Amino acid sequence: MKIINPYTEILTPLDGQAILQHIELCGRVCYKSEDKITDTSASKFVAGIIKRGHEAVLEHFDITVKFVCDRGVSHEIVRHRMASYCQESTRYCNYSKDGFGGEITVIRPFYLVEGTEGWQYWKEACWTAERRYFELLNWGCTPQEARAVLPTSLKTEVVMTANLREWRHFFKLRTAPAAHPQMREVAIPLLHQMRSQVPVIFDDIDGE
Repeated sequence: MKIINPYTEILTPLDGQAILQHIELCGRVCYKSEDKITDTSASKFVAGIIKRGHEAVLEHFDITVKFVCDRGVSHEIVRHRMASYCQESTRYCNYSKDGFGGEITVIRPFYLVEGTEGWQYWKEACWTAERRYFELLNWGCTPQEARAVLPTSLKTEVVMTANLREWRHFFKLRTAPAAHPQMREVAIPLLHQMRSQVPVIFDDIDGE
């Protein structure tokens, strides 16, 4: 059994200024103010539409992100209906095969300290689930049948494509103090990464 930390990867090449200029080009059609586009007007225009709540304009650019997280966190991610998804399938992936190293991979629960009783309880539970999963496969179950015993901590990969408006909605919900701690563990660093690559769009979202 392999234990890893969760992480995210932005799959869309991002040019922040080009994104703002694209949003401005689309949005100015609403006001027929294309003649006001300059080399430096995009940031102010986009900040203005966000301040006025005219966020439909932000739907004109999509970003794709890969999440590597546990199955529990993935269930929260896919609840965002205004997005498209591809997810590692426990129906078709057979973790006993060489392509997976003949073992399952689980996500380290950051709230448990290695060496404590709590950590040991969690590790033993995951190890037992792995062993029973392989035993079911050997007994004759298919991967989609044997997966019934796999733990929520099982690593999964989810590719999410959403427009900028939906990403704003995602970050407002998933970085909030009330969000699940393991959801915040991946959402907050992702927000910071997006902020660093795409100016203006996410500046008003606290994410702390």
